[in-house]
Formats: sequence, structure tokens, C-alpha cells
Amino acid sequence: MDKQQQHLSFAKCSRQQICSEWMFHDVPSDITIEVNGGAFPLHKFPLVARCGRMRKLVAENRGSDICRIELLNLPGGAESFELAAKFCYCINFEITSANVAQLLCVSDYLEMTEEFSSNNLGSRAEEYLETIVCKNLEMCIAVLQQCENLLPFADELKIVSRCIDAIVSKACVEQIASSFSRLEYTSSGRLQMNRQAKCEGDWWIEDLSDLRIDLYQRVITAMKCRGVRPESIGESLMNYAQKELTKKSAVWNSSNQPNLVTEISEHERLVVESIVSLLPVEKLVIPITFLFGLLRKSVMLDCTVACRLDLERRIGSQLDIATLDDLLIPAFCQASDTLFDVDTVHRILVKFSQQDESDDDMEDGSLFGSDSLGSPSQTALVKVSKLVDNYLAEIAPDANLEVTKLIAIAKTLPSDARTSHDGLYRAIDVYLKAHPGLSDTDKQQLCRLIDFQKLSQEAASHAAQNERLPLQSMVQVLYIEQLRLRNALSHSYPDDDDQKQIHHSLRINGGALSAAMSPRDNYASLRRENRELKLELTRLRMRLNDLEKEHVCMKKNMEKSQTNNFISSFSKKLGRLNFFGSSSSQGSSPPSQNSQRMDTKVIQRTVDHSTV
Repeated sequence: MDKQQQHLSFAKCSRQQICSEWMFHDVPSDITIEVNGGAFPLHKFPLVARCGRMRKLVAENRGSDICRIELLNLPGGAESFELAAKFCYCINFEITSANVAQLLCVSDYLEMTEEFSSNNLGSRAEEYLETIVCKNLEMCIAVLQQCENLLPFADELKIVSRCIDAIVSKACVEQIASSFSRLEYTSSGRLQMNRQAKCEGDWWIEDLSDLRIDLYQRVITAMKCRGVRPESIGESLMNYAQKELTKKSAVWNSSNQPNLVTEISEHERLVVESIVSLLPVEKLVIPITFLFGLLRKSVMLDCTVACRLDLERRIGSQLDIATLDDLLIPAFCQASDTLFDVDTVHRILVKFSQQDESDDDMEDGSLFGSDSLGSPSQTALVKVSKLVDNYLAEIAPDANLEVTKLIAIAKTLPSDARTSHDGLYRAIDVYLKAHPGLSDTDKQQLCRLIDFQKLSQEAASHAAQNERLPLQSMVQVLYIEQLRLRNALSHSYPDDDDQKQIHHSLRINGGALSAAMSPRDNYASLRRENRELKLELTRLRMRLNDLEKEHVCMKKNMEKSQTNNFISSFSKKLGRLNFFGSSSSQGSSPPSQNSQRMDTKVIQRTVDHSTV
């Protein structure tokens, strides 16, 4: 408190010393103006001649010879009033972009208009703003920086809005000019845009990063409304975030004052939330690495839920281009025991897998309204499935990771996302190795996630000998390998009946796995599996017996056909012999029907004896 009093007294003395340099010395002062603790001994006449407010205040204090007037809430404080007093005393000074905002605000406060004096301070400052400042983008930004300490007066006088309009107009002109400079003719004579050429119209990006976050937000919002390129806006946002958050973090790390740390964290939270609200709606404009950086910062600073959900939706819509390092978000919450923020990653995966549903809720255009896509493609699903399996393997060694969270992340993607389950099997095996005390029920729930038919030969061989897996899973792997070996030996795909048997057996095995809840249940399930295997072997034996019977029938049919041929040839030979008449008489009558039947019986009897 003593230091503040010393600082005010020093400022008061220095202000009086400065005033003594340009005020009248031969005429004693008859009025004292107090502004923010500083005292200005002045004269009534110069002030009353140009200031309407001073004229009213002096009239109210007409009775006293030397009056003291305190000006409360004067914009710009003592520095602004000193410039206005110099103008009243006809002391020349230069109007620049560094003081024009102060002069406009103080002239409005003191009512220094044309009504009280021609070519007054208000009109001269207004003319400078319109003719000089609004024609130059750098000056507009400098004026906006001065307006940071002049709000809300600068807003009421529309100084901020006019500077913002000038900045946006200038940026649009620069963008159009740079677009024309990138036009070129192709070999066929067509005019096209060269997208690889460097855009020279975005030099304002670095200048905007010097603004305070509230004014910067207003400038970017106006640019988005006026159609400035989303790429330019995204680059400006990344530049501003890097400059502000890096600068504040450096101060934070070097400071041990709790109040300063709280103030810095509040500022960073405001910056992150503002930048997220300004992100372009177009996809792939902002690098996903930058989005993950904002998400980490928002989690660390405990930003609003809407801010974090917005980032999670944006990341989820392009998760197929993310990397494993992006997903490894540290758990900044002190209540969390895990090393990484698993819940945030789970929500991102949900947003990715439900893109078709989330797009229906974005009719208001609040997020990706102009470039929304449907459900993820199969290529994106395969990429994300590999990314998720690698992520699960990375977080699996965490001793505090609950099995329910691991299962929830693994089950987020649809069943057709994984073409191979080798990565998922590796992640589950790492988790089982890091958690040796896991119950049999939890192990069985984990192994139900694996489709053992989608394991490679190497992974299946490893699983068949993996003692960390439940016994049911090992049996299931062995059974599938047996079926694969059987199909390989037959050099053909199984028919429909065999395929049904495979699926039926797998379904039974899966039911046995899911029903195993105790050692007694394990024993019962193994007995059921053995019965099913015996039934299958019985079916194979029955089929083999059928084949043998068919073979015997075919053999008998062949022998029967040979016997019929012998009977026909023998009957022809007997027909040449005549037991009842002479063979030489050609005109003899044919034998009777009774004799023919008798011959047939004799022939048949003879054949039967011969065959026996």
C-alpha cells in the first residue's frame, strides 16, 4: 500500500512538473482539475472556450474564486486529459495512430465539439481516423490496441467497429489480389489457380496476433462473415494460439505467485475457448495435431464441456489421419489414477463411429455444416481399427486401467472394421500379462472380443500355447486350427453342411465360454464340448459307413449285370438244340408254350447250379 501511495505521489509531482512546462506562468491558476489522483493547476478561460463539459462544471462552481473539479471515469486517464488541455492552450502536438483513440474518447467526454469551437479536437481527431487510419491496416491494428484500455467508450463511438471493418476490407482486397497473382494458364490454354504457390496476401496474420483476445475474436468473426479464406483464418488461429499460450506458459513456469498463476490460467482458458469457437467449419483446414493440442490444453485448463465436445467431434470426423502420439492424451485430472485420458479417447471413437447420426444433428451449421460426410468408409474403419489396437497395446501395461474401459474402447468400432484380429489379440495379451491377478470372468470377457477365425497362422499358433488365455479360448483356437487343417488337406472349401456344422460348433463353444462362471461350470462346459466333438466323429463314421454300403451295392450291381449277360448267351446256345424234335426237319412246327416255359426253368436251374 505504501508503494502505491509513493507511485501516485510521484505521478502527481511529475504531472505538475509537465504542466508547468506549457501552462501560463505569469497568470496564476484559478482552477484545479483532478484526474485519477493527478492534479492539473489550470485556468478557466482556455478550458471553457473549447470544452462544453468544463463550461457546465465551472458554472456550477461560480461562487468560489479557486475551484477544484474532479473528473471521474475520464477515458484514458490523466494522459488523455493532458492532451486535451494542451489543445485548449493551443499547444501543438501530433495526432498519431497511438493517440487518436484517446483524443476521440476524451473529446467526447469533455464535449469538445464544433458547437463550442470551430475546428475543435473532436472533428480533427475524427478526420484523422477516417482519412489516415482507416486506409492503413497496420494503423487500424495499432488503434485497436489503444482501444483495449478505452472500452466501452471506444465501442460507443464506433472506433472499434470502424477499425475492424477497415481491417477486414483490406484483408479481402489483399486476398483477391493474391488470388489473381496465382492464376496461370495450363498447357491446354485454360486458366486455373496454382494452389502450390505461396499466398502473399496473408501478411496481416502476424499483426493480428498482437491484439487482445476479445478484439481478435471480433476481427476473425468479421472476416469469416466477409468470406476470407478458411485456410487463412486457420493459419491465423494457429499463430495466435502458439504465441499466446507459449508466452503465458513460460511466465507460468517461472512464477511462484499463486495469484499470478490463477490469472494466467484464466487467460489461457479464455484463449482456448475463443479459438475453438472461431475454428472454420470446413474439414481438413486445421491440422489434426493442432486440434489434439487444443484438446490437451482444454482438458488441462478444465475448459467448458461445450468446448471439449466441439474438439472431440472435429477430431472424430477425421480420426483416420491421426497418429498414435495424438491419441496419447495425459490424464491431467488429479482424481484419475490412469496415465492417459481413456474417457476422452472413448468419446472420440464414439463420434467417429457415429458420424452418420451426428450429421443429422448439425443442421444449424454449428459444426462442419458445409462439409459434412456420412458414415466412415471401410478404408477409414480399417485405419482407425489399427490405430485403436495400437492404442490399446500402449495403454494396456497401466496397472490402474480397468478392464471395463479397455473393453469399451475395443467394442466401439463395428464388427466389420477389423480385417485381422492380430493387433487386438496382442493388446489383450499385453493386458493379461500386466494384470496377472485378473479373474477368470474378466479374462473370458476380454477373449470374447477376439474373433479367432481372423487370427493369422502365427497369432493362432501363439494363442494355442498361451497359458494366459482361458482354457476355453485355447480349445476354441485348437478347434479352428483343426478345421483349417482339414480344409487344407481336402484342397477345397467346405460344403454348406460342413460350414453349418462349423458355425454351430463355434456357437456352442461361444455359449460355453460365456456360460463359464465357476470351476464347476468350466468342467461342465468342457464335457459339453467333448460330447459335441464325439457327435461330430460319430457323424463322420456314419457317413463313412454309408459310403461303404454304397460301394457294396455298386459291386453287386456290377456282378448282376455280368450274370444277365451270361444267361442271354447260354439261352442262345440252347436254342440251337431241339430236345423234342429232329433238328434236320426245317418244316417242323415250333415247340409249344409249355415246352418253352419248361426250357426256361431248366436253364435257370442249370445257371443257379453253375453259379453256386
